Amino acid sequence: MFTKTSDRDYLQPADKIRMKTLVYGEKTLMSEFRLEQGAQLTRHSHPHEQTGYLVSGALRLTIGTDHYEVNPGDSWCIPADVEHQAEAVEQAVVIEVFAPLRKDYLP
Repeated sequence: MFTKTSDRDYLQPADKIRMKTLVYGEKTLMSEFRLEQGAQLTRHSHPHEQTGYLVSGALRLTIGTDHYEVNPGDSWCIPADVEHQAEAVEQAVVIEVFAPLRKDYLP
């Protein structure tokens, strides 16, 4: 699968958060999240391992009981079923990869 960059087809799963699936295969799915300053991703968990990379902006990220100040170029991996949350300290762009495939994120 190959996808060209586009500003179309973003969904809004929560206030101040836009996301879209970029590409996916049989075992993984990659998404882009655009968060406005102040956006809050509430504490949650899911059965997918989640690997992320901050392209731009700044986040406060909580994984389990650990807290992180995230800056561009920082990355993380959240194991399956571990509670996590995030807050956009600044407008931010995040790339996330999920495994296994998140069927709820399929276009």
